[in-house]
Amino acid sequence: MPIFRWEGRTRSGEPRKGELEADTLEDAQRRLENQQVVIAKIKKKPKEIVLRMPGTTGVALKDLVIFTRQLATMIDAGLPIVQALELLSNQEPNLTFRAIIKDVKLSVETGSTFADALRKHDRVFDALYVNLVAAGEIGGVLDTILNRLAIHIEKNAKLVRKIKGAMTYPVVTLVIAVAIVFVLLWKVIPTFEEMFSSFGDGSLPGPTQMVIDVSHFFGDHFFLITFVIIAVPVTFMWLLRQKGFRRVFDRFMLKVPVFGPVLRKAAVARFTRTLGTMVTSGVPILDSLDIVSQSSGNIIVSEAIDFARQKISEGTTLSDPLMETKVFPDMVVQMISVGEATGALDQMLNKIADFYEEEVDVAVDGLTQLIEPLMMVFIGGIVGTMLLAMYLPIFSLADTVGEH
Repeated sequence: MPIFRWEGRTRSGEPRKGELEADTLEDAQRRLENQQVVIAKIKKKPKEIVLRMPGTTGVALKDLVIFTRQLATMIDAGLPIVQALELLSNQEPNLTFRAIIKDVKLSVETGSTFADALRKHDRVFDALYVNLVAAGEIGGVLDTILNRLAIHIEKNAKLVRKIKGAMTYPVVTLVIAVAIVFVLLWKVIPTFEEMFSSFGDGSLPGPTQMVIDVSHFFGDHFFLITFVIIAVPVTFMWLLRQKGFRRVFDRFMLKVPVFGPVLRKAAVARFTRTLGTMVTSGVPILDSLDIVSQSSGNIIVSEAIDFARQKISEGTTLSDPLMETKVFPDMVVQMISVGEATGALDQMLNKIADFYEEEVDVAVDGLTQLIEPLMMVFIGGIVGTMLLAMYLPIFSLADTVGEH
């Protein structure tokens, strides 16, 4: 729906200006007249050109946290939500986010609840965000809920950064190793081969001949090898979007040595932190589990949560079905059971989250310290072996010259 910018005065002569969402210019003028506004100027707002990477929301978590905290402060200070959104949109440097905030403001102005207005932009405001806002509106504690949300987003972002950091290092190192081998096979090895050909018809050492043969194969099938290098990660990313493959992959990642325990701890931390935040905010347990399942990031964990939700709807406790799934550690299930028995489930969930977030920090630091030297040895071994193979004929030639 088009947005119109207008300027005018009230019947008492006070200047006013703003933006209005309407189907046509005439409709916008009619609505302003109904609000007792004498229009001085009105025109259709030009569309803002926003550039962003495909597949991204265009809104960073940092932007979302700042918006949430500032909105909580303004509401706590007694500012009407429409006015708060207007102020935040005007000072937002991110054009994508600015347009979203303005659209939310217009929706609230036209009668939508704040939660419903956010739900229209579900790529930025996920189900957790929207449902907590809805609970805050119903309970009259929106400022408290928003502060809680900001803390949750920050903690979750920190956890994601830790895991991505641990996974990114070996991948980047592997890419660098492939690039180095690429350059050696393409440029360096042929240069050595030309030099060796000037030595005469003498046979080359086995390792040297093998490296030269690999270089020939690389040169003869350059485009095919390049295609495979590009096609493999693209195909893998496509497979990850297929539910059957993703289930197998997620199960494997939870069981793989070294990385598996870290990912399991991260899954527990995310599950307990998100569920604890929602329960504390007054969201019903079944709705909370549904949202937590959607945001788990692992199909195996998601299916375990869905199983627990189904059992709870049949009248059981949370801890019993979680124990059946064998996905969550026994200690976690026992602590949840104690929380249910004492009526302090939200506090217990947050304590578990604190503990496992600390465990993830320690595990990732240890993992990084372990991987770093291994990857350096890996790269050094490949490059060193290739260079040594190239220098073997030179050493042989030096020995021959020394004998004469």
